[in-house]
Amino acid sequence: MILRRVYIGFAALAALLSACSSNSTTPDAWGNFEADEVTISAEANGRLIDFSIDEGDYLTLNQPIGLIDTVQLSLRRSQLYAQVEAVKAKRRTIDAQINVQVEQTAVMQKEQQRILAMFNEGAATQKQLDDINGQLSVLTKQIEATKSQQPAIDAELKALGAQVAQVQDQLAKCKLVSYTQGTVLVKYANTGELVSPAKPLYRIALLDPIVLKAYISGSQLHQIALGKKVTIGYDADGGAIEKTEGTIIWISAKAEFTPKIIQTREERVDLVYPIKIKVSNPNQSMKIGMPGEVWF
Repeated sequence: MILRRVYIGFAALAALLSACSSNSTTPDAWGNFEADEVTISAEANGRLIDFSIDEGDYLTLNQPIGLIDTVQLSLRRSQLYAQVEAVKAKRRTIDAQINVQVEQTAVMQKEQQRILAMFNEGAATQKQLDDINGQLSVLTKQIEATKSQQPAIDAELKALGAQVAQVQDQLAKCKLVSYTQGTVLVKYANTGELVSPAKPLYRIALLDPIVLKAYISGSQLHQIALGKKVTIGYDADGGAIEKTEGTIIWISAKAEFTPKIIQTREERVDLVYPIKIKVSNPNQSMKIGMPGEVWF
């Protein structure tokens, strides 16, 4: 009887260990690793003078990575600068003319006062007074006519300034920098090639952290929550499964792969809900498309 009880005890312990082992090795969900991939294109025309990246390189934000030929744009900018200086010189000439005319007006106004005083004393004729008044009126209109040229010149300067800003922007776009951080997945162009706006240069993705998109059944929804830590498994060398920790960052509000008509309770197991888990990937051991396993 004692031996029988011992045997039953060992059998129960073995069954318990087997159950624990099964629970620890059987994943609760499966999926594949993914990342947001971004294709970066050229924004300027010209030849690639330098394009110093390779597939697998990690790029930081705003890191210089290349240069498109800027000779023509630089020449265009120099031409615009010369036009701006010419228009400014014209504006200075007009301002100088106005200053001279204002001085002439001041002198003539004094002369007008002198002749008016003489006219009141009978020492000057009406014609002399009319002549000085007419000259003063003509000079005043000349000043107004000269001043009327200023808005046109200012508008021309403004237009040239906009053209300079446009060329400056095009020159800035010739200096290639990484607009996002991540790992270069594919390189589409090489140094020496001609590029144009919208021509792809490379594709990049942020692989650390990486995201595992997995699928769970409706009966598992109660086991998860946003921010919950879970165990992630992925393929390692020699067929082993390497494990790490991840955080649930998204749970779908609706099912995928849903049958058109659900007729029985048993068929509801076909309802599958996608979730996303953020996983630290400093060594980039987890790759896009690689399968992953999840334990809650």
